[in-house]
Amino acid sequence: MYQNILIPIVFDDEHDQKNSIELGGLLAATNAQVTFLHVIESIPAYATSYIPEDLQKELRVALQQAIDDIAAHLPGATGQLVEGHSGRTILDYAQEHGVDLIIIESHRPGFQDLFLGSTAAHVVRHAACAVHVLR
Repeated sequence: MYQNILIPIVFDDEHDQKNSIELGGLLAATNAQVTFLHVIESIPAYATSYIPEDLQKELRVALQQAIDDIAAHLPGATGQLVEGHSGRTILDYAQEHGVDLIIIESHRPGFQDLFLGSTAAHVVRHAACAVHVLR
């Protein structure tokens, strides 16, 4: 059983958070800390001027509400929004918060992954804690 679990969340049609939530509940020790994390990729400076500031704020509020709704499925779980590069930010968050398990979903690898890699592959290769990958 794990005491501090991190579950990165992606909001798209390919990933179903139901499995991550269920596994997080199964692997969590009594009174474990479970954090659902969504990484907002940094927007290049040249592009931010084209996105209205109100829209950016509304998006953050909507994402925080969505991740809070997911966290509500597990007692004591929390939802966090952070900004940065997804793979590196997940690893940094895990290290800074003493995470002992990362549960991450992965898509089926494709040709593009041979050159670019995927977030899950990056996390698996570089994490200092246990990583459980769901497909």
